[in-house]
Order: sequence, then structure tokens, then C-alpha cells
Amino acid sequence: MNQKTIFITIALILLLAFGMATLIYRNHQASLQDSSMGQTRELAERQGAPVKGPSEAKVTIVEFFDPACETCRDFYPFLKQLMDRYPGKVNVMMRFAPLHTGSDQVVKMLEAARLQDKFWPALEILFDNQDQWIVGHTSQPMRALNILYSLDIDQQKLASDMNSPAVAGIIQQDVQDAQALGVRATPEFFVNGRPMPSFGYQQLSQLVDEAVAVEY
Repeated sequence: MNQKTIFITIALILLLAFGMATLIYRNHQASLQDSSMGQTRELAERQGAPVKGPSEAKVTIVEFFDPACETCRDFYPFLKQLMDRYPGKVNVMMRFAPLHTGSDQVVKMLEAARLQDKFWPALEILFDNQDQWIVGHTSQPMRALNILYSLDIDQQKLASDMNSPAVAGIIQQDVQDAQALGVRATPEFFVNGRPMPSFGYQQLSQLVDEAVAVEY
């Protein structure tokens, strides 16, 4: 075997070794990313949180929201559009992030309404009448409560449940998970555990499109 052949052989071995090392590194990084995404999804999705859409859907949009947030209100119809785009494939989970003053009491009302299967009507009526119970970007809980009382709802049970330790625990869990995920403003969205790279309708739509393509 001459020197040229030896050189070529060594070069091929080194090239092969480099290729294998690169593949191993990429697989390791992908594994780390998948693990991180799994942990993020575990924090983002809470069992028992209100969900709109089919339970068997493989794509879940999680929104951390504040009912006093104008942008949350404005995004709400867009979430319906995304579910309509992919019938049976996408659902929406709502989680509480009461960042406005006074909203901690309003989210308790919403969770109490959920116990009567009235979460979505309660959320929609509060969004539709947001200007009636928000004053200077501050929630007015009693005004919000009076609006909810216009629903076909057991008022006594609502008042009792919203002050229960169970409801307080659920709100606390959502707040803790939001903090762990770095939620600093509302709305904040996660799609199957993936956060938006930047905020906007198009960014959320793209995340959903990508998740549907992967899952289906």
C-alpha cells in the first residue's frame, strides 16, 4: 500500500468518524429538545382545565389569559377560526394568568362557573362586556359578578364555589405554572408545548399549521 493510498484511507476514516460524531451530536441535541418540549408541555397543559373542541384532538393550543386583557378578547375569535380550519384536529385549553389588578377575583368566578359547565358562556359574556367591568385597566369584580348573574346559573353556588379552597388551589397552580413557563404578559400561547417565537396572529397560525402537519 503506497503513501497516497494510506493518506486517502486515513482521510476517509476521519471523514466517516466526523460524520458519525456529527450525527450523534445532532441526535443528542434533538433528544434534549424533545425532552425540554415534553417538560414544557407538562407545565402548559393542566388536567381539568377548560377545553373547547374535541378531546381526541392531537393539537392543543394552550392560552394563559386574563379576562381583563383586551388582546385576549381580540384573539378569542381567532382561536375559533383555527379550530374551524382543522375540524376535529385542534382544541383550545384556557389557563388563568390574572395579571390585572382585581382579576384574581374574576378568574375565580370563571372557575366557579366551570363547575356548573358554564365556563365558556361566562368567558364570552365577560369578553363581550369587558368595557362594563374594567375601569382604567383595573378589574371591578362586583361588576363582573353582576354580569355573570345574567346567565342561567346558580348564583348561590357560584358565590360559594369561587371562595372555596379548591378553586383557590387551581388558580394558584395556573399562576405557578405560568411563572415557571416565563409568562409575563397575556395572552401567551403554547401549541403542543411549543411557545410562539414572537407574538402575533400569523405566528400562532404557523405553529398550529406545523403541529397539525406533524401529528396528522
